[in-house]
Amino acid sequence: MISKSISPSKLTFSGHETFHCRHLWLKKGYDFVKAGRKFTDEDAVVELGVGKNMVSGIYYWMKAFGIIGREGELTEFAEYLLDDKGKDPYLEDEASLWLLHYQLVKLNNASIYNLIFNEFRREKIEFTKDNFISFTVRKTEELGASPINKNTVIGDFEVLTKMYIRTDAQSKDKEDTFSGLLTELNIIQEEKRKVEKDTITYYSIPSTEKVEIPEEVILYAILDKGEFDKSISLYTLEQEKNFVGSVFAINRTGLVNKIEAICANTNFKKYAINFNDHAGIKEIQFRVVPNKFDILSNYYGS
Repeated sequence: MISKSISPSKLTFSGHETFHCRHLWLKKGYDFVKAGRKFTDEDAVVELGVGKNMVSGIYYWMKAFGIIGREGELTEFAEYLLDDKGKDPYLEDEASLWLLHYQLVKLNNASIYNLIFNEFRREKIEFTKDNFISFTVRKTEELGASPINKNTVIGDFEVLTKMYIRTDAQSKDKEDTFSGLLTELNIIQEEKRKVEKDTITYYSIPSTEKVEIPEEVILYAILDKGEFDKSISLYTLEQEKNFVGSVFAINRTGLVNKIEAICANTNFKKYAINFNDHAGIKEIQFRVVPNKFDILSNYYGS
């Protein structure tokens, strides 16, 4: 059974101290927790080498990306990716950024990302900051959540744009350490337009084929969602919340191409993955459901 709603208790805003996640923060935070340290330690500022508010910001992003769990423990995902012996501790591979984007959206520990990718982008093909603020206020009311301060939404939205959109200055400096972690994905588009005497910024998250996303990342996300036995429909993958079509803004053509590539991948032959049309419903079927991390290891190398 697939949940089609977000519980009001799971709507979470602010907490980032106005800081977007920087490129090395997750590794820095991972090593800090791995060493048995806590973000509440008096010397956390010294150990992490950042200001007090940034310590809170790093802690926030560790939770938002699923690097630590509810009790502050390191997750299996974090160990797999960010450990010194992990697959990509310094996030040098773009596939790792796509995985982190998936984590950020589906975990809903920072609700603006879940809302904008799962719902709002389908409601408005292009939008302004004010459009999104109005949507979020309306959404919280519909869900019966506590009223939200507009300034809180504005702060979250500004952090989101810094996380995903590279400024002109940053574009000239590819090594810029202050740019957002996910700017390389280019998943959110920005365009400034003159409207009478004002300049208004419009944003869009177009659904495209996303040829740049490795098929292993797509299959990992399908398996991670896990709300199926041994088959899952193309419609669910394309349309439902927190599934790959919504999270990655990938269109049907791109999704079908990814699934066909997964089925044709000889490394996955032992799982007998097929893409079939059953009674008019296209679905991906598994004879054996793979371990999601084994699939990623096929990409990163065992």
